[in-house]
Amino acid sequence: MIHDERVVILNKPSENGKYVLLWIQQSQRTRYNHALEFAVNQANALKLPLFACFVITDGFPNANLRHYTFMFEGLENLKLNLKQRGINLLFRYGNPPEEVVSLGKNAEMIVMDRGYLRVQKQWRREVGRTAPCTVVQVESDAVVPVETASTKEEFAAYTIRPKINRQLDKFLVPLEQRELKIKDFMPDFESCVPDITKLNIDRSVSPVKSFTGGEDEAAKLLGIFIDEKLDDYDKLRNDPTKDAQSGLSPYIHFGNISPLETTLAVKDHPASASFLEELIVRRELAMNMVNFNAEYDNMKHLHPWAANTLNEHVKDVRTYIYTYEELENAETHDEAWNAAQREMRSTGKMHGYMRMYWGKKIIEWTETPEEAYRTAISLNDKYSLDGRDPNGFAGVLWCFGKHDRPWQERAIFGKVRYMNFAGLKRKFDVESYISKFKA
Repeated sequence: MIHDERVVILNKPSENGKYVLLWIQQSQRTRYNHALEFAVNQANALKLPLFACFVITDGFPNANLRHYTFMFEGLENLKLNLKQRGINLLFRYGNPPEEVVSLGKNAEMIVMDRGYLRVQKQWRREVGRTAPCTVVQVESDAVVPVETASTKEEFAAYTIRPKINRQLDKFLVPLEQRELKIKDFMPDFESCVPDITKLNIDRSVSPVKSFTGGEDEAAKLLGIFIDEKLDDYDKLRNDPTKDAQSGLSPYIHFGNISPLETTLAVKDHPASASFLEELIVRRELAMNMVNFNAEYDNMKHLHPWAANTLNEHVKDVRTYIYTYEELENAETHDEAWNAAQREMRSTGKMHGYMRMYWGKKIIEWTETPEEAYRTAISLNDKYSLDGRDPNGFAGVLWCFGKHDRPWQERAIFGKVRYMNFAGLKRKFDVESYISKFKA
């Protein structure tokens, strides 16, 4: 089922179009893709052929060779899976809105998925403004559509949770795959072959062997998580020495797997509550933040209590001060922090509990909160496959008090939550974690 709340029409109707164009950019999958199923429905109703496009751009902020390699693996998988449904996927290099409008010059309708970051929203607005046909945006990467959950930026998880929960039963419904009536349409447009060597991108960060992109791999990981890990997830999720996490965050970031499909697969499991809190409430709180706050990628919109307390302690003595390069290269006195940084650098992902500790220590080891924020965002975006994401921005800001509450006052942090090495030792075998990611 595709709820009306997921669908937004961004342009005037057209007449006598020759095809329907599906622009895939965020939702890079064929399963549980509301934009795809909407496009198939429209093509069938209009008795028109359908084709899909993906625009490869080297202008996405802070994306590098690691990110593009993972994405290209997923796009190859996407093309094959679309082909099985009789839909051809064309690739183009260039500016996404310009290329989409060009491909849609004789379209009856352009259907596109939704993104929430500034650049993603800008691209879609431009297509809606300049395309010569009907343009429809279909939200597919939120369980509860963002504006349906809330019409304003929420203060914290406890304020958005009841709003989401009130809507869950309505939106937790399976999405049926539609059969396309006019199959294998090949439009008269040139399609490039994805070639990463053609891109003018940062090549200093190597691809990882830990993750292979694509919806088929994501589905496989979800199955493993349900069969082998979910029973113990609540007990072991904060222990980075245990392989208890799903490993799905890179795939969710690139739209290789649907949060709705994932939720439906786990929701009846008796141990799913903590996982669903992170997948739905925490993730969609981050999406709410970037959607309703234009300043989502800086510290200007911290809660006043957090901004004030950090400013009051900005001149506190720091026992250790590290340069960006020392932090990047994991050259601190704290071997647990170094291990976390090496984990992110080598695998493309950091354990969630260690990421909180990692961010807190950057605050402690840099001269100002602003420098700490820039450092944490830069390192996370550069090395994490799930960086450059609403969750990334919200997660870093959480370290500075965003979506949190005041705690006991202390040096440097003021009333912002503090974490220390002793706390790690109480939680898990920290020496085992350190040895796993030793230099």
